[in-house]
Amino acid sequence: MLIDLIVTTLVVAIALSAIMTGAWWVQRKTGNTGWIDVFWTFGLGGTASVAALLPLTEGAWPQLREILVAALVLLWSLRLGWHILLRTHSVGDDPRYRNLITQWGKSAGRQMFFQLQIQAAVSLLLALSIMLAAQNPHPGIRIQDVLGPLILVIGIIGEAIADRQLRQFKRLAFNRGGICDAGLWGLSRHPNYFFEWLCWCAYPVIAIDFTGRNPYGWFALLAPLCMYWLLTSVSGIPPLEQHMERTRGDAYRAYQKRTNAFFPFPKAALTTQAPR
Repeated sequence: MLIDLIVTTLVVAIALSAIMTGAWWVQRKTGNTGWIDVFWTFGLGGTASVAALLPLTEGAWPQLREILVAALVLLWSLRLGWHILLRTHSVGDDPRYRNLITQWGKSAGRQMFFQLQIQAAVSLLLALSIMLAAQNPHPGIRIQDVLGPLILVIGIIGEAIADRQLRQFKRLAFNRGGICDAGLWGLSRHPNYFFEWLCWCAYPVIAIDFTGRNPYGWFALLAPLCMYWLLTSVSGIPPLEQHMERTRGDAYRAYQKRTNAFFPFPKAALTTQAPR
């Protein structure tokens, strides 16, 4: 199993690198950085779903768990990819990437290429978690195989609700330049990021086998750990918060004080009162 998994991982790595090279080329030609995440979402979803269906035993047909995991990946990819595609078509640039290009100046083309190759390498960890879930050799369907898809569906629904609430807010003319703090956005400044992270918690639930049949399944925990780090510390919240602080000023700083950055819970519930 290990050798076949390594070979499949190498093939997936090459595919992801090629996809992000295509994303770099398209954003250079169109001047629209929004296409980067369109390529990433559809590319990772398509590549990982195919990898999930590849049986590690020669001549074997995909098993039910492999088909289930592949379907989950495609569901996530199609929902998020379609949302980003519509946003890219109507809004255009992604402010996070545009700010990077501005900072890089004349070296932006070269810097962006390497940035997207790093993104491809990180995406390989996500794809590996998907493969480890799909290739869990435990016979039959366990409770974990039901719980994992349930977590992912909740994540997709939550993210879709957050995206819809933000779209509805922006459609109203008097909200332009304002800050959406209604619905889920009143509980978290980035509820879409939280539910995106929740989706990636599904794969280790499926991959981990407490009977020891899938010893490599624990590595699937890399997906939620990696996604949490990216969203909260690297390419998600930090650059977007900087953009919002710059464009919304004190109003956004007040929003930061009263609303959690990531987890969608009332802020008061997460703070303990100092002893008197």
